[in-house]
Amino acid sequence: MPNPKRRHSTRRTANRRAHDFLTATGVSECPNCHEKKLPHRACPKCGVYKQRQVVEVKEAK
Repeated sequence: MPNPKRRHSTRRTANRRAHDFLTATGVSECPNCHEKKLPHRACPKCGVYKQRQVVEVKEAK
């Protein structure tokens, strides 16, 4: 395989890596308990999804 004859500059390397950063996850609010939750998932706090109880949640002691 051919090898590169010159090294890439730091600017070229930085331009390539410009899109490698992490993005924050989209968080929505639960309409039942108003806690933050991931969209299209049942609320981990109250277990409600689309105004229905779908997950049985244990109470913290």
